[in-house]
This record gives sequence, structure tokens and C-alpha cells, in this order.
Amino acid sequence: PFVPTPYEVVERMLELAEIKPGDVLYDLGSGDGRIVITAASKYGIKAIGVELDPGLVKKSRDNIKEAGLEALAEIHEQDIRTVDLSPASILTLYLYPGANLRLRTAIMRQMKPGSRVISHDFGMGSWKPDRVERVKDSSGLLRNLYLWRIRSP
Repeated sequence: PFVPTPYEVVERMLELAEIKPGDVLYDLGSGDGRIVITAASKYGIKAIGVELDPGLVKKSRDNIKEAGLEALAEIHEQDIRTVDLSPASILTLYLYPGANLRLRTAIMRQMKPGSRVISHDFGMGSWKPDRVERVKDSSGLLRNLYLWRIRSP
């Protein structure tokens, strides 16, 4: 089910990523596209969302068009398990813990050293995060954010 990341959490996730020119962000399970749109509009980077739900894909694409960000932002209707992550230097996630665990092998195999992975609310099992933050959203709920930097094998 689609549970949107609150905007203040989106902002902090992107700040944690320490975005720089030339970064490419992938958001897996991108929902309505809010992380993709914020990354493209605020930071001017290429941002790609991956979403399986056709209704959310349409909504995301409409939101991108409305924001005039077609040159920087796109949404792929695709299963997150089949995505080639190698172009991404930043990966954002708000998935169930089991989905995060299933993605670990692809992340380590495909993402380059120095890439950043930021997960909202859920860790990566035995992976020790480089940073953990708690962010209070506008409704007063505390949200956990996890950051990992991909290191050389």
C-alpha cells in the first residue's frame, strides 16, 4: 500500500544525501513522485522514480509535468527488483523491511563506491548505518532515517 513520506522527511532525506552536481537519484517505490520532484526541483539533479502501481505512475508523471520538470524527472513503471541501480549515486527507499533486505545484493553489486542509500523508517538488517536520525513530522510522529555510504568491496 502507498504511504507517502511527509514532505519534511523528504527534505531531510535529501539533505542527508549531501547532493552535489552530477548526482543521479533513484527512488524505489516512488508513490506520487514527491522525492523525485523535490530532488529535481530543489537540487537540479536527474531523478528517477520506480513504481509498480499504474495509478501512482500516472499521478507522478502528471505531477512532474505540472512542475515542468520533464527534463530532469521521470517515473518508470517497473518492479523494483528488476531495476539496474548502476546509474544511481543516491538511492532513496521507503519500503518494508523484507524488501530492503532483498535489495541489498543488488545495491552492493550495482552501486558505485561513494553512493548513498537513505531509507525512511527501515534498516537493512545487519548493515550498520553510517548515520541514523530521528525526524519529527508535522503530525508529531518521530521517523527514523538511515544513511549508508557504499564502500569499495
